[in-house]
Amino acid sequence: MDLLLWRHAEAEDGPVDLKRRLPPRGEKQAAAMAKWIKAHAPKGLRVLASPAVRTQQTATALEMPFETLNALKPNANVADVLAACGWPDGSTYGNAVLVVGHQPTLGRIAALLLGGHEAEWSIKKGAVWWLTKRVRQGDGQVVLRGVISPDFLP
Repeated sequence: MDLLLWRHAEAEDGPVDLKRRLPPRGEKQAAAMAKWIKAHAPKGLRVLASPAVRTQQTATALEMPFETLNALKPNANVADVLAACGWPDGSTYGNAVLVVGHQPTLGRIAALLLGGHEAEWSIKKGAVWWLTKRVRQGDGQVVLRGVISPDFLP
């Protein structure tokens, strides 16, 4: 299974967290990353997004259908997010899922899957971490296929 973790692009400050929007810089980050994702995404990619406005705007930049899940809201529980997307066997949405979400949850997911326990890893705003679950000689492995930041995109 491929699991892509996409942190929402840069957002405005605001008193109501779920209503914070992307400013022009955030919209540009989301558009650049969306272009990269569409060029490199695995076949059959399903997109899941938090209900927060900034993640909805980030996901919309892909110009692909996506599903909104409350399990992906800010400060979501790591186990709930992984269960919601069907990790590690793709049982829920298939073998390729893109989660558009938030810190610190996405960093904790990356730490758990790559390091074996939750830790406070930071994922930059607008960045994508691509993880793959595979089996080699009967053992399950998680492979970090790539990390890309919008800073490195045109």
